[in-house]
Amino acid sequence: MTDPRVDGVDQCEPGACEESSLITTDSFEEFSHEINSLPAVPDIMGTEIDETVSPTADKRPGEIGTAPDSSNITQIQDGLQTDHPPDGAMSKSSSFSSAKSREFDASTTSLAEPEQPGSSTVALGAELDSGDYLHDEAFLGRKRHVFILSTAGKPIYSMHGNEDKLATLFGVMQALVSFIQSGNDTIKSIHAAGVKFVFLVKSPLILVAISRTSHSVQQIQLQLTDVYNQILSTLTLSHMIKTFEKRKNFDLRRLLAGSERLIDHLLVSDKCDQKQVSNNPFSFLTHSVRILPLQPSVRETIVSAIQSNCAKIKNLVFAVLIANNKLIALVRMKKYFIHPADLRLIFNLIECSESFKAAESWTPLCLPKFDSTGFLHAHVSYLAEDCQACLLLLSIERDVFYTLSEAKRKITEKLRRSNCLEAINDAVNNKGIKLLNIGIPEIRHFLYKSKSNAQLLCSELTVPYSSTEQFKRLEGMYFQLHHRVHNAGRPVKLIYQMKEKEVLLAWVTQAYELFVTFEPTVEKNEVISLVNKLLKWIKKEENSLFILSAPTF
Repeated sequence: MTDPRVDGVDQCEPGACEESSLITTDSFEEFSHEINSLPAVPDIMGTEIDETVSPTADKRPGEIGTAPDSSNITQIQDGLQTDHPPDGAMSKSSSFSSAKSREFDASTTSLAEPEQPGSSTVALGAELDSGDYLHDEAFLGRKRHVFILSTAGKPIYSMHGNEDKLATLFGVMQALVSFIQSGNDTIKSIHAAGVKFVFLVKSPLILVAISRTSHSVQQIQLQLTDVYNQILSTLTLSHMIKTFEKRKNFDLRRLLAGSERLIDHLLVSDKCDQKQVSNNPFSFLTHSVRILPLQPSVRETIVSAIQSNCAKIKNLVFAVLIANNKLIALVRMKKYFIHPADLRLIFNLIECSESFKAAESWTPLCLPKFDSTGFLHAHVSYLAEDCQACLLLLSIERDVFYTLSEAKRKITEKLRRSNCLEAINDAVNNKGIKLLNIGIPEIRHFLYKSKSNAQLLCSELTVPYSSTEQFKRLEGMYFQLHHRVHNAGRPVKLIYQMKEKEVLLAWVTQAYELFVTFEPTVEKNEVISLVNKLLKWIKKEENSLFILSAPTF
């Protein structure tokens, strides 16, 4: 297929910006470097997948430090005197205090064979209480499993069922990791009967996924990395390491109690709705963040309100305004940036914590990519009862709740006077980009990632992908295309694929990534003109669709 760069579209990237508030490191290069630089894991990797390890790049301020003395929080403190060190386990807000809750979804696919239309799976109920999971058809029939254990073999988490009743299975997983490590190697994956057993060893934890999805091993490892970061956001890496140094057989569930639901929510992607799609899986897949479309004047007013009321607050690092898992505005301390993976943790926290809607909260939160050694302290509250936007003000100080609360009150007042609250609600209630309105009904769905600012644009989900089953099929096709274009052994820049029910295009340039699904009747020569028409529309509307500035306090 001819490269569809015509009319100068490629020369001017839609959504481009000179400076972004987000870290824009390529997810797979970054992941490869992280895996190969883990201090507790041998450097020699398994041979299941060929990987290219990117050279160590110069760090931008705001990326994770490598040692306590390079901690971003320590740098920001710059001699700030406090009686309370930033590190260590801290009391959690009421949003973390609910009991562990699991919803077992019976509409999943067997690990042994694909689920057939109209078939049913035995619901997980009393059978799982019997403790004989490894002979339970419902448990074994799950399409995905995720397990977390300590390097000593102590159970920590199971996506399905009770981890206490899977001691034998956890023992086998720990033995496999130990056996491979004894040979100065690291286990990555096992493939058997169409099932992938994927391992991620980040001492003192071992994370294992069992999957019969179309996701590649590296994509699954990235998902496990998100889960690992979710644990760090509650505990901090330094505190977890110190805990296991004192007692190798420590039961980490004592510190994670009540926050398992955050891991559960991070892993669930079975529901097809706009909230879910806005955060997972496409934002995860492209290592980017979705933006709430707003008129530039509205967004400028919001940023101005945050800056004018927060600029004089010492040691305020980030102000993040979000709604419906989309970013509205981000204002940061100069020289510091935030990683899309850390924003995903923030989205996840807000999405599954209804208590934030009831009252202002003061929550310790570790952003592992920013600084895994300590907590930021987050003032979390919705702007108003009649507005769906949630504001997080993250400081390194723990005694500024009332100061931040007053700043939030003033921000809300200014936004109400300027009718910004109403504009936010209107944008949230808008289901998304309608391709029919753009004049390209031949395109069913698209994903567009601007590489310079790590921001993602998605069209509205419509027929035939509006049902859960068809959405999962679309998701699988995108994951397969993404794996092919990012395959380190044989990268591909342009893929044109004709399938029975649709035509697919994946196009990766230095400026952006584009994944498009067309009607099956679209001819190859039409694809070029349709793609250029889409890119021109994105460019025309970029000031509303993207955040093109990087405001600071």
